Amino acid sequence: MKRFSHVFIIVFISIFIFFIFVCNNSEKKGTKATGSNNDHSDLVSLFKEFREFQKPKITNGVPDYTPAAMAEQRRGLKEFQKRLAAMDISGWPVSQQVDYHIVRAEMNGLDFDHRVRRPWTRDPGFYLISQAGAGPTMYGLSGLRNPRLPLQDDDIAEFKIRLQAVPKVYEQAKGNLTEGAADLAALAIHFNEDESAIYRNLTARLAEHHPDLVSNAERAREAVEDFGKWLEENKSRMTEPAGLGKENLNWWMKNVHLSPYTWDELMVVTQCELERALAFLKLEENKNRKLPQIELVKTEAEHLRRHKEAEQNLRKFVREEEIFTIPEYLGPRRPQPWVNVSNRPFGARSFFEQLRDRDSLPQLCHEFFGHELDGMRLQHDKRPIRGVRRLYAISKIRSEGLAYGLEEILVQAGLIDNRLRAKEINYIAIAFRAVRGIADLKMNNNEVTLKEAIQYCYEKTPYNWLLLDGHEVWYEMETNIRYVGWHGTAFIGGKYQLLKLLADRTSQLGDKFNLCEFMDEFFAAGMIPIALTRWEMTGLDDEIKKLW
Repeated sequence: MKRFSHVFIIVFISIFIFFIFVCNNSEKKGTKATGSNNDHSDLVSLFKEFREFQKPKITNGVPDYTPAAMAEQRRGLKEFQKRLAAMDISGWPVSQQVDYHIVRAEMNGLDFDHRVRRPWTRDPGFYLISQAGAGPTMYGLSGLRNPRLPLQDDDIAEFKIRLQAVPKVYEQAKGNLTEGAADLAALAIHFNEDESAIYRNLTARLAEHHPDLVSNAERAREAVEDFGKWLEENKSRMTEPAGLGKENLNWWMKNVHLSPYTWDELMVVTQCELERALAFLKLEENKNRKLPQIELVKTEAEHLRRHKEAEQNLRKFVREEEIFTIPEYLGPRRPQPWVNVSNRPFGARSFFEQLRDRDSLPQLCHEFFGHELDGMRLQHDKRPIRGVRRLYAISKIRSEGLAYGLEEILVQAGLIDNRLRAKEINYIAIAFRAVRGIADLKMNNNEVTLKEAIQYCYEKTPYNWLLLDGHEVWYEMETNIRYVGWHGTAFIGGKYQLLKLLADRTSQLGDKFNLCEFMDEFFAAGMIPIALTRWEMTGLDDEIKKLW
């Protein structure tokens, strides 16, 4: 009897232990399904899953942005957001919490697109692949923009499907654009010729390498031009305002771009930036009043010589002054193409040609050591979340803020001190950015129209260097309104975030502060919102608390 009791007790205990084990495993499986765990690897998995989910469904090369498809995507997004919110990250190191907020920001970006921006119903430019980089564009057809020819045999069939999809895309677009905005329609009409040129050039190139695809490219071009005519015929019913308003812009900045500044704060800073630039420009002109004017570049040989000299001076200065470490993979920069402006009507130069043809060094800081080197760093970043290009233009404040801020840092460090009137060029560039920033903020709050913003930029840019109907002003205003706050939020706000971080770090380190170490640590954080970099570098969490 006792032996039976012992056996019974042993069996009972074994069953109980097995039951606990099964329950624990079931609980763990349930946790993983909902995202309720503390494992950074699960965040990476969720991020990769979301990246695939946010792409539209594609049928025979046609991305589906119809109302039914977008409603289904919005429902699915809510489930992703629930899974992310269920994660308890309180015990994670700051670097992993930063990754969490990057994923949160991207999900908020898709949420904002569905709730507010709705580019597939409001913005005809969404369907123009030529405008990628100037605002949100449809997924799936970008490979047609500048394909490497000849195509590989395995790629020809897929390329043909994409070409054949173009007319169907524009038929769908006509049905989707039920709440078109007037200024967004005006932009799409203005740039429709650029879209048509893509397919004209593609047709000519295919005639040489893949003549069987020429007819498909021609039909694609015809569909683009027909879409332009349709926009002209229907623009009178596209009456919605393009700007999303101050409240929506503030939500976008806080929850998607993780920027600590509001519309009102950015307007104050941008106005001050303009006033500072104009005042300092006049002081610099007065100081230089007895010096000769800068001689404009007149030949291609002189253009190339000046570019090479400027790049050598820039590299030398950064190394000798120990501003930051120049990576070994940074090769020489290809110069901007030489433009003989004497062949243009009245010899007109664009704004950036006016700058470059006087002194290319200030802009080289921005484009080469700002954007191009930053892009190379991203290519070398193998981290699964930080090392990929951000959706919803989330990297724009980091990218433009760095490029513009780096200009300021290098100029203040003495880069152009001994160059004839170079500071005048720099202040003119600052003024132009501030002018664009004010136009940006006012357009997005519907205080001015696209046409009024262009006129304002033309009138306020020093020396009438901005061409009223030139490509630059149209492109700059397009990025402002289609990306929702490009210049005021990214250039100006981003620069001041960078300078604030520099000031915070000098306060923390005092005499131990080292500029090169600071810049290298900043770059090492990756292409992420500056508020997150600041948290990771300094441990200061005051901004992230406001943003979450």
